[in-house]
Formats: sequence, structure tokens, C-alpha cells
Amino acid sequence: MTRSVSCSCNHAGTLSRGGRRILWSIRVTLTVALLISSALSAGSALARTAAASCQGANLPPSAANVAAVDAVTLCLVDEVRTAHHLRPLRPNQELHAVAARQVNCVVRWNDFADDCPSGQTPWAQIAATPYGTHAAGLSIGQTLGWGTGPYRTPAEMVAAWMSSPPHREIILTGAFNDAGVGVAPAVPSILGAGEPGATYAIEFAGRLF
Repeated sequence: MTRSVSCSCNHAGTLSRGGRRILWSIRVTLTVALLISSALSAGSALARTAAASCQGANLPPSAANVAAVDAVTLCLVDEVRTAHHLRPLRPNQELHAVAARQVNCVVRWNDFADDCPSGQTPWAQIAATPYGTHAAGLSIGQTLGWGTGPYRTPAEMVAAWMSSPPHREIILTGAFNDAGVGVAPAVPSILGAGEPGATYAIEFAGRLF
């Protein structure tokens, strides 16, 4: 039984618009491929406990319930953050739109990667939205994952992230105030081999004004 995790590097830069310089930073960007469940760490056990407080945590995503799955995924993350004395994340529609584009891109292009084939990164997309353009500074992070069969539920996805130290770090980053979840009730065919599955993305962000 295995779980495969890949990590891209930290990023930081500056972005100028209309003569105004916007500073932005990326905490960490990672992807997780959940193949089959392995022994759970204390972090993933906490995520499973949180499932009792979030209705629909064990709901397999479908075309009819993705909005509910988005909401319960964020609920699970907030339960974990609250248990670590961190503020819950505010749902944000602009971040949700970026996350939804990300998972749809992964499935459409059959390529499990942080960036779409167009080359536009998730953080560049966020920086280009009103969420980013109206901020003096941004802190942004992303988690991306997929699961098949019984491991495609929100509870299993958050448990997988919490059992991975880098993903856990993103979820428990205090600088993040807002988040958007995107879920597609499918996985790239190169990964899922025809099994029912789901792809998840969460865009995390915090702003300075």
C-alpha cells in the first residue's frame, strides 16, 4: 500500500500593475496522489475525527453534489485548523474559481500537475483576480490531490493531506485567511484506470492591505 507525494519548490516574486508594485509570495505548492490508504498518522486521524462534525464528509463526489463536496472539504480543513488553535478559513469565490479551473484542467488535459498546459500558474491566476489586484501583498498556497474508489471522499482526501507533513504545513499555515475548494468527480485517465474517482484542489491565500 503506497501513497506518492511530489513537491515543487517555494516561489516568491513581485508583480507590477499600473505603476503600483504588489509583493506576493508562495508558501509551498505541493501535489499528492492518493493511490491506496496506508497507516494513518496522528494528523490524518484528527482529520477523520473532524468528519463527524462535517455532514457529507464520506460522500463520493458526483456531478450533482460537487458544491456540497466543496463545502464539506473546507469544513474538514477548518475543523483541523480549529483543533490547532488557528482561525477557520473564509470561503472565497475567486479562489474557488481558480481551484475549479485547476481540477478541470487536470482532468481535461490528462495531466496531474500544478500548472495547466497553458503555463499559467495557480498563483498567477489568483494574483490576476480582484482578490489579488486589490491587495498590497499576498501569501498563497495550493494542495492538489486525487483518489479513487473509497478513497475519493472529502474525509479520505483531507486525511491523506494531513498524513503528509508538507501538506499539513500548508493546511496549518496561520497566514492564510481565505480559501477556495474545487472538486471534479473524475481523475485523469492515466491515473484512474477507469475507476470512479475525484480530483481535489484547495487554493489558500492571505492578503495585506
